[in-house]
Amino acid sequence: MRTPIVAGNWKMNLGMDEAVQLAQDIADGAPENGVKLIVAPVSVHLASVTEALATSPVLLSSQNMHWADSGAYTGEVSGPMLRELAVRYVILGHSERRQYFGESDEEINRKVLSALDQELRPIVCFGESLSDREAKRTEAKVEFQVRAALAGLSAEQAQKVILAYEPIWAIGTGKTASPQQAQQVHRFLRGVLKERFDVETAQTVPILYGGSVKPHNFDTLITQDDIDGGLVGGASLKADSFLELARIAGNI
Repeated sequence: MRTPIVAGNWKMNLGMDEAVQLAQDIADGAPENGVKLIVAPVSVHLASVTEALATSPVLLSSQNMHWADSGAYTGEVSGPMLRELAVRYVILGHSERRQYFGESDEEINRKVLSALDQELRPIVCFGESLSDREAKRTEAKVEFQVRAALAGLSAEQAQKVILAYEPIWAIGTGKTASPQQAQQVHRFLRGVLKERFDVETAQTVPILYGGSVKPHNFDTLITQDDIDGGLVGGASLKADSFLELARIAGNI
């Protein structure tokens, strides 16, 4: 039985005081229903949010990291630096990183390997464009991305990864894949994991759905057999909506 996960990607939003207040509100209202709650503020707010969550079960993620432990990489942050701030998760391969910053599948794989080496759990994002879906290339696209991101991993390492299916055409657009569309991709990916690793790994790895996730559509998504939670954008910027997603996830 996989633990439901609701992870909030705050992206490049909120001032320092707003981020701390949001973290405190989420910590104060977090339901004790077995759902794993994760928040990912911008890197300059990580230290302050860490303090706000110090006595809370809410877990902390970074939105990105570099594969090197240190070096001449201006503007980057490394795994050891994140560990010092009690960060335990890191979002990797988000479509915005791929699109706006040119991150390649090879680069994402290097980051995944580095994160695992630093005992950080990667939340690895992948998803198809609208043109991919219309051309019926969804399965080929997501399989390629997942295999590339997990290249070189053992089954034991792969079981520490969280996958997040985020169809690009649904991110921030208000459009959401239907529960059936999302379930089809999630089920397909379990088959890929089984082929690449083994049955245990396929059944262990959580696969989240992301893409305009809101309380009004989450209940029909989270009840699908192979959808283990959500990677949430806009709805994670308000404590009420984020906590409602957590309550929904805990009622399945």
